[in-house]
Amino acid sequence: MDLRVTTQSVNEISSDVLVITATRAAGEAKGIQLSSAGQAIDQALGGVISECGTNEEFKGNTGELLSIHTLGKLAAKRILVVGLGAVEKVEPQALRKIGASIIRHLHSTNARSATLALAESSAVAETAQALTEGIFLGAYAFRKYQQNQNGERKLKDVQLQTSESNKTAVEEGVQKGKIFAEATNFARDLVNEPPRVLTPTELANRASAMAQQYGLECEVFDQAKIESLGMGGILGVTQGSVEPPHFIILRYRGAPESQEKGLALVGKGITFDSGGLSLKPAGSMETMKSDMGGAAAVIGAMQAIAALKPKTNVTAFVPTCENMPSGSAFRPGDVLRLMNGKTIEILNTDAEGRLILADALSYASQEGHSPIIDLATLTGGIVVALGNVMSGLFSNDEGLQQEIIAAGQAVGEKYWAMPLDEEYGELVKSDIADVKQTGGRGASSVTAAKILEHFVGNGAKWAHLDIAGTAFSENAKNMEKGGTGFGVRTLTELALRNAR
Repeated sequence: MDLRVTTQSVNEISSDVLVITATRAAGEAKGIQLSSAGQAIDQALGGVISECGTNEEFKGNTGELLSIHTLGKLAAKRILVVGLGAVEKVEPQALRKIGASIIRHLHSTNARSATLALAESSAVAETAQALTEGIFLGAYAFRKYQQNQNGERKLKDVQLQTSESNKTAVEEGVQKGKIFAEATNFARDLVNEPPRVLTPTELANRASAMAQQYGLECEVFDQAKIESLGMGGILGVTQGSVEPPHFIILRYRGAPESQEKGLALVGKGITFDSGGLSLKPAGSMETMKSDMGGAAAVIGAMQAIAALKPKTNVTAFVPTCENMPSGSAFRPGDVLRLMNGKTIEILNTDAEGRLILADALSYASQEGHSPIIDLATLTGGIVVALGNVMSGLFSNDEGLQQEIIAAGQAVGEKYWAMPLDEEYGELVKSDIADVKQTGGRGASSVTAAKILEHFVGNGAKWAHLDIAGTAFSENAKNMEKGGTGFGVRTLTELALRNAR
């Protein structure tokens, strides 16, 4: 699908569908308020749109749609009026949802071309970016394994219409929004692939191919290299699988003259999680191809960062393997020695993500990175606490915590700050090792973060994002079911802000 910017008059646009916006009338008044483009269209159609508002057939509520055939009175065949809700509440995240709902509606009508007339605004670039993200995220579909292609989407040509004076700003917003969305959709592709396809080796191959395309440095450690580094967490988890592990490193050097190592991103890359010998119930395994959602987000963010070229250094570390049951699988009661020399007592082989993250955090710390941010579909506990609306945020630095929350708010991804009080550390003390692998069911997401904290180097700012509830969605209202790419846009926005 192509997205372009046009300054052509709305009366002359010959798209199959011309989309205009309307807000609810202020206060208790009935009716709707149309954008300047909407007013011109309404006048050409004899006032039918405003009449629908006065009669309350269309109230302008957020996401509400009104379709009107022009019957030859305009160059466009049909007008689609989209409600934005109360004018004082039109925020970028609402625009993303509206962009997604518009594009999904247009696909259902078999339209081949559409033009969205942007309302005049002082933040026209941000509006264009948000709508662009929504359009590309809403248009996403993962259909490569379906034989029947009758559902192929026909909408190929989409335009954003604006004034000549705003064209440059809108084009900049579209370009940024497209980069954000395409990187998110790349991450969604990774999550949605069947686990027999997206093995650890294939994840490494796709990360390497992306790096070559976007000019990133890429290094992939094989099992022998992982063994030489003493990454006992990765080796322990992978020993039950026939698939070899990998450790992927992607480097973006936007500030090569800087002496600072810069931001480190760490993503959990369990390409399939059976639970190992602590086997999951069958129903709980159905979506476990998504247990590499953290890795997908980190890899996707590196694509967007490389495309946007901020003047900052960012490095991604992705440990990837499978967690499978077999005669060679690691067992409850085992003790593993991780890369930084600390030992961990295994109690439940289904708590494997923290083991591979611990090695990656150790490696990033030894390289001297700060801040370090890890993303992982780590605990069911965070889903119980926050559902699929927010991700849990744990950090040893208040400033970093606020930066992540602010970046998330800017791109429509929500985080809730969780505790890391010392008392929780008592729950993961082991009698036979340096740390226990799990602190039990109570505060499970917190104790998991406390375990990870053992593997962050002294002095490094660190944040752990538990995205277990947000990386995969069963809700197809505005987005395709499956991987969401959650975290890609937050990490990208954070890198841009660091550069500024």
